[in-house]
Amino acid sequence: MKKRTVLLSILLAAALFLGWASAAGGDAGDPLISLDYLQSVFAPKAEKAMQEKLNAAGKAVYATAETTWHETVAAAEAAAGAERANTWTETRLKQGDILSGLTGTQVMLLAGGVSAQFSTGAIVDVTDGTELPSGGELKMRHRYMVAEDTTALFTTISRTAVVEYCGDYHFTLSGTSPDYNVMASALKTLSLLKGTGVGYGEGFELEVTPTRIQALIMLIRMLGEEDAALQCASPAPFRDIPDDYWGRAYIAYAAEKGYTNGVEDNLFAPDRATNAGMYIEFILRALGYSDTTQTDITTAAARAQNVGVLTSGERAVLETNAFLRADVAYLSWYALDVPVASDMQPLHQKLESAGVFTASDYQRAKSLVASPRL
Repeated sequence: MKKRTVLLSILLAAALFLGWASAAGGDAGDPLISLDYLQSVFAPKAEKAMQEKLNAAGKAVYATAETTWHETVAAAEAAAGAERANTWTETRLKQGDILSGLTGTQVMLLAGGVSAQFSTGAIVDVTDGTELPSGGELKMRHRYMVAEDTTALFTTISRTAVVEYCGDYHFTLSGTSPDYNVMASALKTLSLLKGTGVGYGEGFELEVTPTRIQALIMLIRMLGEEDAALQCASPAPFRDIPDDYWGRAYIAYAAEKGYTNGVEDNLFAPDRATNAGMYIEFILRALGYSDTTQTDITTAAARAQNVGVLTSGERAVLETNAFLRADVAYLSWYALDVPVASDMQPLHQKLESAGVFTASDYQRAKSLVASPRL
């Protein structure tokens, strides 16, 4: 259509010029235009100009058509693998996982970090009434909608994330990142991880920093001694743990068994953040490679690597990244295969013997975890 319009414009201009030349032509003594001029000069120039216009118009039409074609193919490819969620649906993701959304798809971030990418169109932050630029990160608990004629990619940029989505969607899952979510689920099936009770992400809260009381409870569970700890009636020997504190039994039991000697000033500091060194030290104690006489937790990662609890890659990550509940799940999961110092049997066999779970339970849980180790 565009080519035809350009051609008609050029022909109309030529006709007007010729009409003007004919009307204004003089006699033989004062000619303004001649037939020879029209044939040898004007016509070739007009034809060349017309062809240049057509070529330029053709390139523009082709470029537009090519862009439209690529966009249509991309949308068709996305739609071909797309499913549809008619109501808000929650899922856990790991780093590198991508949620693709078409026009009308809505996404809300509940935990972790997610960025959005798109080549054309827009993503609208419905909560704020603003547009999210391509490459921008989603705000927590803001509702985002993929606008008309837009295909958007929502990429997980944190180790784990929890999102809700509604509309047409497709997941592309990373095969190179550790799946902390699956490890947490596997530990839950073995009653080693029970979550915090938060109302999303299965209650795991893998995106937050663990507290000292959470780390201690995990240690006691990994020793297969939770039932014994819950029956402990002794008061906790720390001045910040009253008798009515919900975790008193765990702390009192751990103090009696020599698993913890608290922190400074006769405090336990249950809500203080746990760092990598603290939790690795707990793991070493659970496996019999350390005890409370070891007070320098800055060497915990190095000692853990020396006895095979950590790989060099894991140590590097733990010493450079913020320590999260995702790391608790990761370290606890792989500790199950580490030999206990006393008899060199893997920790999971000790827990099987203690009746915490069965060998078949462990094998079923292990079959869930297929992601690579750091």
